[in-house]
Amino acid sequence: METVVAAEAEPSPHTPRPVLVVDYGAQYAQLIARRVREASVYSEIVPHSMPVEQMLAKDPAAIILSGGPSSVYEDGAPSTDPALFDAGVPVLGICYGFQSMAQALGGTVARTGTREYGGTIVDVAPGASDGALLGGSPVKQTVWMSHGDSVHAAPDGFTVLATSDGSPVAAFEDRRRRLYGMQWHPEVKHSVLGQEALERFLYDGAGLRPDWTPGNVIAEQVEAIREVVGQDRVICALSGGVDSSVAAALVQKAIGDQLTCVFVDHGLLRAGEAEQVEQDFVAATGVNLKVVDASETFLAALQGVTDPEAKRKIIGREFIRTFEQAAREVVAEADAEGTTVGGAVKFLVQGTLYPDVVESGGGEGAANIKSHHNVGGLPEDLHFELIEPLRTLFKDEVRAVGLELGVPEGIVWRQPFPGPGLGIRIIGEVTRERLEVLRAADAIAREELTKAGLDRDIWQCPVVLLADVRSVGVQGDGRTYGHPVVLRPVSSEDAMTADWSRLPYDVLATISNRITNAVPEVNRVVLDVTSKPPGTIEWE
Repeated sequence: METVVAAEAEPSPHTPRPVLVVDYGAQYAQLIARRVREASVYSEIVPHSMPVEQMLAKDPAAIILSGGPSSVYEDGAPSTDPALFDAGVPVLGICYGFQSMAQALGGTVARTGTREYGGTIVDVAPGASDGALLGGSPVKQTVWMSHGDSVHAAPDGFTVLATSDGSPVAAFEDRRRRLYGMQWHPEVKHSVLGQEALERFLYDGAGLRPDWTPGNVIAEQVEAIREVVGQDRVICALSGGVDSSVAAALVQKAIGDQLTCVFVDHGLLRAGEAEQVEQDFVAATGVNLKVVDASETFLAALQGVTDPEAKRKIIGREFIRTFEQAAREVVAEADAEGTTVGGAVKFLVQGTLYPDVVESGGGEGAANIKSHHNVGGLPEDLHFELIEPLRTLFKDEVRAVGLELGVPEGIVWRQPFPGPGLGIRIIGEVTRERLEVLRAADAIAREELTKAGLDRDIWQCPVVLLADVRSVGVQGDGRTYGHPVVLRPVSSEDAMTADWSRLPYDVLATISNRITNAVPEVNRVVLDVTSKPPGTIEWE
């Protein structure tokens, strides 16, 4: 199995000097790189294992050290070569990268006994607002923390810029050497002034100009896809969601009729999914579409399975087996028609995004949070080479690409829906009967959110059926013993972090009343008010 095309294609000879984001296995390295690009400065990601000599050979304009899951003083933890700080390149350390920088330069890092996760208030030191990193900052600001270790003492030559209850040194800088660091995550939108701090580093600390724009993504990917595919046929796993739709439109732009999209009805879809694909996407793009009903196969494979990871891997495996059969049929049908377009089906297009990759343990040292069906859930004996043109993009970037490609706005702005579908929104065994219950509840919730005009205000609202949980209720003057469903409305920009959406009470009440009245198996509707972290958006 090999991914042959991704959005991280080699830059052209005209690409400016990069800001290198050194990945210490964090879930945020790609997000940092994207924030740099949002500041109109070009960025690339490199692993922490890359020797300093190789990093410097890229002629970086600046370097950012990302966060990571390790403790700097643990055996085997990634370290930072002190030579990096003597190269004259501006460096910014974030979270783990901040601590690693402090340790490498002679500072002190230790546990404080006070962990800081989520929103935290930092106090900006007097005079810090005159510096390069926190220039113009208010004396107090809300930032997003995620750490158990802290810098206790800054290295010689550094000025302490900020503190918090759990961080004696929350930010520092050495302007003479152009070295900077902060304990919090400025790349996360929940750090209110985070983007401003990053831009202060880029523009003031590193002296860079905002003169790069990412408008070449489509052109680069079209060229790369054509070069790799040649005359072979390609199939695309089309779900009807924004990711697979944009990936399909991008590949179709590159190779035209060599592409056939395959829509698999695995029995885990929401109400109206199949119709939406055929009526909206196909009508707008004219793509070749093959619809496969594999619901019996998927449901049989999931029978008796309750473990979330096992569900994801089974669904990933059955998807691939279905695509393999579809590929054989595509070739046979083309041969029967005597078409001369393309050869064998060698490639499979997937709408994989970076959050899928990172949550499946992508990148050196990254923690495996859950396997996504199209990443960690793929079988080892995959017979396709993968084309994943969106693999290093986040949702908002994908939407921008989709709009430029002419994908209908109704698809581009659809709320995310996972490839495993309702199978990972049923806590317990997946059965046809439970799917019907969840499908009915989900349809009601989506209808009311749309009616209230909230579709653009929330990232998504999974509806989860607690199939193995029952609670006592009273309906029609009689005792019931039904299932609860969970509403999980969240606000996010990229799915890496999220907060629960404060929906109007009257909308929540309407959803609850309609579900409990119309779905007899459900007698309780509850609201999930957990942020990410610590909870993920999906329950499984």
